[in-house]
Amino acid sequence: MDATAPVISQTTGSPRTTVTAIPGDGIGPEVMRAVQRVLAAAGARITWEEAEAGAAVFKRGIASGCPQDTLDSIAQTGIVLKGPLETPVGYGEKSANVTLRKFFELYGNIRPVRELPGIRTPFSGRGIDLVIVRENVEDLYTGIEHMQSAGAAQCLKLITEPGCERIIRLAFALTQAESRRKLACATKANIMKMTEGMMKRVFERVAPEYPGIEASHIIIDNCAHQLVIAPEQFDVIVTTNMNGDIISDLAAGLVGGLGVAPSSNIGDNAAMFEAVHGSAPQIAGRDLANPTALMLSAVMMLRHIGDFAAAEMVEQALLVTLEEGRNLTGDIAPKGTGVGTTAYTDQVIANLGRTSGHPSRQYQPLNLPVWPKGVWHHDSDSRIMMGLDVFIESDHAPERLAASLQAATEGTDFTLKMIENRGVQVWPAHTGEPFLVDLFRCRFLLGTPSEGAPDEIAHLMKRLTAEHHWMHVEKLQRFDGLDGFTRAQGEN
Repeated sequence: MDATAPVISQTTGSPRTTVTAIPGDGIGPEVMRAVQRVLAAAGARITWEEAEAGAAVFKRGIASGCPQDTLDSIAQTGIVLKGPLETPVGYGEKSANVTLRKFFELYGNIRPVRELPGIRTPFSGRGIDLVIVRENVEDLYTGIEHMQSAGAAQCLKLITEPGCERIIRLAFALTQAESRRKLACATKANIMKMTEGMMKRVFERVAPEYPGIEASHIIIDNCAHQLVIAPEQFDVIVTTNMNGDIISDLAAGLVGGLGVAPSSNIGDNAAMFEAVHGSAPQIAGRDLANPTALMLSAVMMLRHIGDFAAAEMVEQALLVTLEEGRNLTGDIAPKGTGVGTTAYTDQVIANLGRTSGHPSRQYQPLNLPVWPKGVWHHDSDSRIMMGLDVFIESDHAPERLAASLQAATEGTDFTLKMIENRGVQVWPAHTGEPFLVDLFRCRFLLGTPSEGAPDEIAHLMKRLTAEHHWMHVEKLQRFDGLDGFTRAQGEN
């Protein structure tokens, strides 16, 4: 087939789905074209609406990397197939990938990890077949950062109860849809007991609703360890955003790397399917790119829109091609036998209708709840103000700083309880010599906890401002009898 021929679906008389196609940068247009050819030959019921994002858009001065026409197309179609996008150095402010995920609230990232025939790795023969489900819009990736002093930076780790519940229910639904048996929730709840701990607590609350699934919790560092020691033990893993970003790339490395790793991003009103590898500009336009990752992402897309027959046909043709080992691209072919993108794509098309020795799973549609619109709010029966944490920039020794702060509390209902530096209490001092930087968290407790205390807060902050450069303030609150704050290392 001529690689420049128009893409025409072979399906007639069937409902069609309009999909926004974003070819992307570098090798993106080549792998997109290859995938469109395969899907057309398989009779996929798709009409393509091409859109633009990435480097060329940044160069036009659009800081998000996504023009309004592209956003409008996605809002209309609700389905995106996307090639790799660049975030150029020196211009452009945000990742276009992240912009698309956040703009359309694509809260769930799904990364299948499966051993593929013909792709040899140190883990070949282990039967790796797992899925990582990553929360996709919260956590440290909200991108809320501030310089607290000239030499101390802060990033806000934001985890919400509905954010946890959405991704956990997606993970359970996927486990059911793929007839899997086990779901592990991976967190760092042993250290971050409120943020990562929230993911663990919501998981344990939701799990009894899915009695047919073996639910368990695992600490994320042990999860990474176990993925290398015995990856075949896992079925589905659900985790928070940064944890998932790290272990999904780790897991892809077990089966051949990002060049064969598919991905989907799921939201209530849109879904985006993408290759997670880079744009490889050094080989762009040379007919050398491997379209496998985007091809497998398109298979996920076909299943998402309900075209299970075409999805299985494409997947099986790809597996047959890899099994036979003929006409593979140079990155996965035996040394000296590689062919170009076009020839590889031709081989996959030639194998449509054949069945490999690696059967496809029997997939069912995802059964996801519809989340209500509006502002989510978790009401509490009681909310008590216990005090304040005030972050102060200072080059004073802790004892001198404490004396000044104690003087500032005179005539207020607050007392200074402790001062910490990078998480360790440094006043009152304990044994040891922690390294100090110029950002101190100073904890003040109210003598009489109350439901508000705005006047007391204003009084204290006025006094502190006269002597100190404070950066931000956190209320210490108790919800329904439970402290909504943690203690510093060494604080009693």
